[in-house]
This record gives sequence, C-alpha cells and structure tokens, in this order.
Amino acid sequence: MLAISDLHVGHPANRAVVDALRPASADDWLIVAGDIGERFSDVERTLRSLRSRFAAVIWAPGNHELWTLPDDPVQLRGQARYRALVELCRTLDVATPEDPYPVWRGPGGPVTVAPLFLLYDYSFRPPGTRTAQEALAAAHAAGVVCTDELLLHPDPYPSRADWCAARLAETERLLAARDPALPTVLVNHFPLRREPTEILRHPEFAQWCGTERTRDWHRRFNAAAVVYGHLHIPRDLSTDGVPFLEVSLGYPREWQPRGAAPAPRRILPATAPPASPLPPGHPLSTLPAPGRPPTVRPPAARPAAVRQPWPVRV
Repeated sequence: MLAISDLHVGHPANRAVVDALRPASADDWLIVAGDIGERFSDVERTLRSLRSRFAAVIWAPGNHELWTLPDDPVQLRGQARYRALVELCRTLDVATPEDPYPVWRGPGGPVTVAPLFLLYDYSFRPPGTRTAQEALAAAHAAGVVCTDELLLHPDPYPSRADWCAARLAETERLLAARDPALPTVLVNHFPLRREPTEILRHPEFAQWCGTERTRDWHRRFNAAAVVYGHLHIPRDLSTDGVPFLEVSLGYPREWQPRGAAPAPRRILPATAPPASPLPPGHPLSTLPAPGRPPTVRPPAARPAAVRQPWPVRV
C-alpha cells in the first residue's frame, strides 16, 4: 500500500510524475491524501488514470479540490462541490470518506483504511492569540493569509469552522462503527496533530492546517499509521508509537532542486523511515543540529494581494 498527496497536476512537471506512477505489484493500493489539483477536470483525469493502474485507489480531499476558481467550468461551491467529487469518485471506483472503509488484507494487514475529510477550525492558533478572531487578525497583520479565505466556500455552512464541526461529528460516528478488532490507517489531508506545523516559519499559517479536536484520534481509533499532506514537508514523525507520515509531492520548485520527485510512501507493509526527512543541501530547509529545530525558508514575497507562506500555495 502506497500513499502520496499534494500532486498539483496543474504543473506539467508534476503531471508527468503522476503519469509515471506505477504499483510495485498488481495488488498494490494507492492512497491519495488530497490536493490533486484545483480544477474538477484535473481531478477526474488524474483519478481515472491512477485507478487504471492500481488495484484500488483511496481519496481524501484536500483544500485545493474544494476551491472554486473563477475559470473552472464546474462552479459548484462548498458542500455541493465536495458531494460532486464524491460522486465522481464512485463512477471511477475510487473510495472516499463517504464510502464503507476498505480493509487492506495484504502484507501488514488486515487493517481498516479510513479516508477522512475534516477541514480545520482555526484552533492551531499562533502564540499570543486566544481566539480565532485574534488568530486571523495576526495572520492579516503578518501578511500570511490562506487563499482558502477567498476560494474555499463553506456553503451551506456559515463558516469553514462550522463545516469542520459537522465533519468531525459525522466522521466520529463512522469511525465508531468500524470493526473495532482491526487497527486503522487514518488518512487526512490535514495533520491530525499540531506538532507537524511547528516547523513552519510563519506560525500564523498553522490555523489553516487542522483542529485540536483530533489530537488523540490515533489512540481513540487504534491507528497503526496516520497519513497526511498539506504542509509539503515530507517526513516521518512518531507519537505514542504511532507513525505520522507526511506524503506530499509538492510543487516543482520544492522537489526539482533535489533532482527527483519524492516517491510515494509505502505505508504497508511498514518500512523504516528514510535516513533524514530532507536531505542535506535541500534548498528549502536545513536539517537541525542536535537540540536545534529545523528552519524553513519561505519564497520571495509575492506581489499578489494575498501573500502566502511556504510550503503550500493555499
């Protein structure tokens, strides 16, 4: 079972990488943990192609699939857009958060693979802020504002935080109804815990990266592994003995300097993590010295009205 996220196939170099993906065996599954692209047609083309190559494809939406771009022929917004993507996946035989969770019975199984759609509720707040309103004000003051604020509409919910609350309640119900005898692989585009965001140079961006309400889900739902993306910082972490695996491809400017795109991460059977999450000489980050946190360099300031922090164009 392999996993990848943040494909961003609107970039030709990324599309070539995705078109070249192949299973290691005829029985291999592929988890796609969100951000295939922004346009409905790109999502359809990519999932159709991947499903023709892998024994099964499992999709959890990212924020980019939920954007409504002015030039996308599909102008659905919010919940209606998400439901249309789910129906598209069903025509392609791709599993979604709305379908019965599939059970992997290959090497390392049996394990329930649970794709999740949870969004965020602004509870990953930057230091010195106590409310979502203060966190957003701090982001605006710093010039670090997520493009979701312009393009990810929560319709019919009053806000993205309200949509997140509804998704949390529904997902908890579905997870509670699974077979409790089996461990899980929890798949969500956004990290389930705040710790992965602590590497971000702009702490204001973390509020668009998840919710504190999922902090203990790896224990509550017996996770053998947690798979996520969104941050574009592929690395392995561990909490309570559970591996948290960031499986992002990311933008060409992030992976091309290394000479090759990140390969999809093998989830099951479990494999040892790479020697280092980002190799020496990586242009976007530096590996920490002992006892010292890593630093992440943002790109040059953009002239757009909404300035965006590395690592994700959101």
